[in-house]
Amino acid sequence: MKNYLLSNYNRFGIYFDRGEGATLFDRDGKRYIDFASGIGVNSIGYGNNEFSKAVSEQVSKLLHTSNLFRIAPQEELAEKISQLSKYQLFSFFANSGTEANESAIKLVRKYGSKTGRYKIVTLEHSFHGRTYGSLSATGQVSLHENFQPMLDGFSYAKDIEDIYNLIDDKTIGVMVELIQGEGGVEPLPKEEIQRLAQYLKSKDILLIVDEVQTGIYRTGEFLASNYYEIEPDVITLAKGLGGGVPIGVMATKLENGFEAGDHGSTFGGNFLASVAGLKVIEILEKEYKSGDLQKRIELFEKRLNQLVEKFPIYTSLHGIGLMRGLSIGKGFELSTIVEKGLEHGVILLKSGRNRLRFLPPLTISLNEIEEGFFKIEKLSKEILDKHGK
Repeated sequence: MKNYLLSNYNRFGIYFDRGEGATLFDRDGKRYIDFASGIGVNSIGYGNNEFSKAVSEQVSKLLHTSNLFRIAPQEELAEKISQLSKYQLFSFFANSGTEANESAIKLVRKYGSKTGRYKIVTLEHSFHGRTYGSLSATGQVSLHENFQPMLDGFSYAKDIEDIYNLIDDKTIGVMVELIQGEGGVEPLPKEEIQRLAQYLKSKDILLIVDEVQTGIYRTGEFLASNYYEIEPDVITLAKGLGGGVPIGVMATKLENGFEAGDHGSTFGGNFLASVAGLKVIEILEKEYKSGDLQKRIELFEKRLNQLVEKFPIYTSLHGIGLMRGLSIGKGFELSTIVEKGLEHGVILLKSGRNRLRFLPPLTISLNEIEEGFFKIEKLSKEILDKHGK
């Protein structure tokens, strides 16, 4: 059968049919414990009755009117994001993380236009999206190949200290991921980030934190910025906010950062997406307040540490909350582990060249965590037996 899709994805040959909790089932009925959640999107897992009811009811009433008109759930969601972020933020709604980051770039450059500043510093190994502006902000030269020239005004620091070296009188923004999802699941040092935030404030340079992957309780707090005890000028959200419904948010301290006509989105923050976002936050806020989220984080971390202790395949643990990475030792292939995972019925992700990435649904049950790690231990033993270790 001819495939009419472009070949820009390197897909596994699995067709999933349905999901329940943090478990997926393929067409043949095989079950998979999902430690990936659609790359951090399915934050409340699959088949959540509260979510299904809220979304279904909205579908039956009204999906979309455009932003020519006021949208009550969009306004409620913006208020909720500001409330849970613990400082005053004003939101623009889009459909994805890359769109949220594009709007952040435009907002920051508009802010700098009054003083002739336009440059933005990001970090090497960062990932901010695949559309042109966000790709230009991404500090991975390999992703720029065949799409040059990139937009002018972006530079890539080796580390936080190097950011200071790249700032000049034309710099208006610094954009970072507090934990680089594609760059090894490595958290940036907390004290260094706090010092950077203070320095940027003193220079009237905006701090943009890309929370597309770290936001919405992924680290155990509503924002990674809350964990780091900073208040960025701009944050971006997406992935886990919609529970699978496409949504992106750029939220900023700058109440009048955009004026009518500066930016827009036809679909952004429509009734469906906003209702989905509100229900996801409601569900996860309960999990956070009850302590159940913390129990999952603690068990997940315990099992990851046990893998490092038991198997020479895994050398060190990285990340925060339920955004975790395991370094892979020399002589072991990351791709082999991911493929073996699928054979055994557990879905794993890659991050960088030598790290496994774990982004399970935040509502995953303790039993599903145990089952997933049982499968990982089993596949790890097989790999070691093959290596004669």
